[in-house]
Amino acid sequence: MAKNEVKTVYVCTECGNTQSKWTGKCKECGAWDSFEEEISTQSTDKGYRGVSVVASSEARLISKIDAETNKDVRIETGISEFDRALGGGIVKGSVVLISGEPGIGKSTILLQICKNLDKNRKILYVSGEESSSQIKLRAQRLGVDGDNVYLLCETNIESVMAYVDKLSPDLLIIDSIQTSYSPSSESIPGSVTQVKQCALSLIRKTKDSSVATVIVGHVNKDGGIAGPKVLEHMVDVVLTFEGERTQFYRLIRASKNRFGSTNEIGVFEMGDRGLIEVTDPSRALLSEKPKNVSGSCTVCVHEGSRPILAEIQALVSKTVFPAPKRVVTGLDFNRVSILLAVIEKRLGIYLSSQDVYLNVIGGLRLDEPSSDLAIVMSIISAYRNIEIDDKTVALGEVGLLGEVRSVSFVASRIKEASRLGYKRIIIPKTSYPQNLPPLPDDFKIITVSSITEIIKLFS
Repeated sequence: MAKNEVKTVYVCTECGNTQSKWTGKCKECGAWDSFEEEISTQSTDKGYRGVSVVASSEARLISKIDAETNKDVRIETGISEFDRALGGGIVKGSVVLISGEPGIGKSTILLQICKNLDKNRKILYVSGEESSSQIKLRAQRLGVDGDNVYLLCETNIESVMAYVDKLSPDLLIIDSIQTSYSPSSESIPGSVTQVKQCALSLIRKTKDSSVATVIVGHVNKDGGIAGPKVLEHMVDVVLTFEGERTQFYRLIRASKNRFGSTNEIGVFEMGDRGLIEVTDPSRALLSEKPKNVSGSCTVCVHEGSRPILAEIQALVSKTVFPAPKRVVTGLDFNRVSILLAVIEKRLGIYLSSQDVYLNVIGGLRLDEPSSDLAIVMSIISAYRNIEIDDKTVALGEVGLLGEVRSVSFVASRIKEASRLGYKRIIIPKTSYPQNLPPLPDDFKIITVSSITEIIKLFS
């Protein structure tokens, strides 16, 4: 009879590489300080230690498989911004992983989904972090009190699977995967082995029973999803909550989506009764934009299928330190450093003795290169203390030579700027759209090919 030997191993949280000793750097993926200590149980049987593989389905020609395209494949949550980020709703038989900072609203939005689906869907809400009375108090505040929402406070994944077989729910919610454990593993809950094993059990059950599953994941100190990186590869959709707990707005972004676009975002505002949808984010983000102030420029980015206007603010002041400070919020720090170097080299504006602070209002994060021109204009405006017309929108990618390069979806960006009452938009010369939407007579489209041409536009 085979015996089990218990030993300590170290597992990389990024790639799952296992080794007997701790090292600072993983030899497989190159990640630093990524090894965690775990207890491993190994069989001492010298015979064959593999498992027999039994096919659970037959191989079929792809041309013979009928694709399900009807609306019943997706479960619409009743929250349009959440469904937008998912691509139209939660697909049956899929696993959605949602993560974010503590207190940002993950459990809140899941209870709101329970409220919307209560009338025609059976839901099993599994919590491993709170008691039934705690969840009931929050549910009462959000107005969740239905006959089809089952609450289970359990961390044993095998018990959860038994309840799934017993209730046959349409939607399964696991809050959270880091608190779940499998009795077959001796590792502690939240370890790499436990997270992988519990996630694999949930995915197998989801595919076999066609139940839609939503998993809540914790984040680590770096903002990434805690646990093994392979967890993100195993699930079908990865949603990330963005924003700060002290700010009004919350953003849900899909960093992975097998059934839709990964560029869509959902915008919410945190209120006393939960998360409130922001159906017109451009107007909301610009509602408090100051007038006749230097250092502010409006940009139009394209998130998925819709354009969004946002305000970029810059503050440039003489430094009192040997090295100038660079503080960036909502933008890529390395990209801003490159643009500062381009401004010094191509425009002769020396910022090596100036502290530079940049911020995107509303908690929005801009990763699109089309925001480069607005960043440059806001920095120049703050440095020279020259106001930019508050009815001006700027967009364009800036290269290392100072050229303003083309961007996509220019026509829809122009239409959005016109809808919100803006009178002037600055675009790259190579991006002038062929089919312009109907625009007011006083709306101007200004084209530039280099950042040297924007100095005269500050009046």
